[in-house]
Amino acid sequence: MTEKLYDKDAYATEFTATIVSFGPIDDETHKLTSLKRDDLYVLVLDKTLFFPEEGGQTPDKGTIKAEEKSGSTVELEVVDVQIKEDCIYHIVANPSGVSLAEGIECIGVIDWKHRYNNMQQHSGEHIFSGLVHNTYGYDNVGFHLSDSVVTMDFNEPLTAQQIADIETRVNQAIYANIEIVPSFPTDEELEQIDYRSKKEINGQVRLVTIPGIDICACCAPHVHRTGEVGILKVVSAQNYKGGVRISILCGFRALELFRYDHELVTDIAAGFSTSADNIKGSIAKLQTELSSVKQSLIQARAELMEVELAKIPDDQQNVAFFAEEMDQNQMRNMVNSLVEKHSGYCAVFAGDDEKGYRYILGIKNGDARVALETLKQLCQAKGGGTAQMIQGSLSGADKDTLKKTIEDMTLGDGVKGTF
Repeated sequence: MTEKLYDKDAYATEFTATIVSFGPIDDETHKLTSLKRDDLYVLVLDKTLFFPEEGGQTPDKGTIKAEEKSGSTVELEVVDVQIKEDCIYHIVANPSGVSLAEGIECIGVIDWKHRYNNMQQHSGEHIFSGLVHNTYGYDNVGFHLSDSVVTMDFNEPLTAQQIADIETRVNQAIYANIEIVPSFPTDEELEQIDYRSKKEINGQVRLVTIPGIDICACCAPHVHRTGEVGILKVVSAQNYKGGVRISILCGFRALELFRYDHELVTDIAAGFSTSADNIKGSIAKLQTELSSVKQSLIQARAELMEVELAKIPDDQQNVAFFAEEMDQNQMRNMVNSLVEKHSGYCAVFAGDDEKGYRYILGIKNGDARVALETLKQLCQAKGGGTAQMIQGSLSGADKDTLKKTIEDMTLGDGVKGTF
C-alpha cells in the first residue's frame, strides 16, 4: 500500500520518499497504462503526492529526482500514474537506461499548475452535481476530467433554462467562499450520512463535503474553499443516453475560454467594421445577402445549362453532361429531362478531374445498373440505384474519357449495355 500524501495536504508540491521498486515496465504492469512506448519504466514509492488516474480524473504530472547506482543524480519525467489495489505506480520515461536501487530516497515534485487546475475543475463539478441532485434528484452517473475536457453525465434530461439556473447558483456558491471539507468517517458514521456516490466502494470511504451544497464520495484533491474555483461556465449540453451530458470549465480554464471568445468576437467585429454589440445584426444582414446571391447564382446556372443542353443534337443517343458545381436536385432534374429527349444512357457529372465527380445516370428503356458495374471497373465508382436511375461518386477517370465512354456505350438487346 502506498501512503497517499495528497490526502493529507492537497497543496503540497514536493515530497521525499523511499524507492520500493524500479524497473522496466512488464506485460502485467503495461495493462495499467494506455501509453505505447518502449522506454517506459515503473517506479513504486512508499508514499507519494502524485494523484493517480482515478475517479474519472487524469493523473498528476511532474518529476522524480534520485541518485543513480553510479552516483549521478537523475531526474525522471512522470508521464502517467496508475493505482491498483492501493499500490500507486509511477510510469516514467527512462530513455538512457537509468538504474535506481531499492531503499534509496528520492524527491518528487508535482506540476502544481496542472494539479491546481484539476482541483478547480473537480471542486466546481461537485458544486454543480450537488445542486442538480438536491434540486431535481438526478444523479451524476459519469464524470471525465482531462487536460482539455470536463464532462458530467446526468441520468435525466435538463432544459436549457434549468442548466442556466444551476450555473447561476453554482457561481453564487463560489462567491460565498464555502469551506470544502474532506473526511474519512467510520462505518458507523457513514451509515448516518446521506451522500452521493457513482459506484459501490469497498474499504475506507473518503467524503468531500460542501456544507449546504453537496456530500460526495471522492478520492481526488480539492481546493480548500469554493471561492478558489473562481468561476464556472457551462460550455455545452447534449442529450446522452436518455439524460444529458454537460461540459464545463472552471477557474483558469474558464479564463482562457473567455480570452479566446473575446479575441474572436473582437476580430469578427473588426472584420465587419462594427462593434461587438452589432455583430448579430451584421451577420444576419450578410446571411440575407448571401442567400439572395445564391438564388441568383442558381438561376443563372439553370439558364446556362438550358443553353448548353439546347446545343445537344435531338437525335444523339447517350449523353454526358459536365458541370463543376451542381446540387443533387438539379442533377436529377437534368437527367430526367435528358432521358425524355434522348435514347440510351444520359449522365450528369458534377466535379473535376482532380477531386473526382458526383454522378447521376438514367435510362428510359434499359437497365442503368449495367452501366454502374462498368463504371466501378473503369474508375472506382461507388453508388447504387434502380434500373431507371443510379447515382454515386467516382474518381480515376478524366472528363474526356468519361464523356467518350458514355457516348460510345451500346445497349445491345436493349437491356444490357457495354463499353
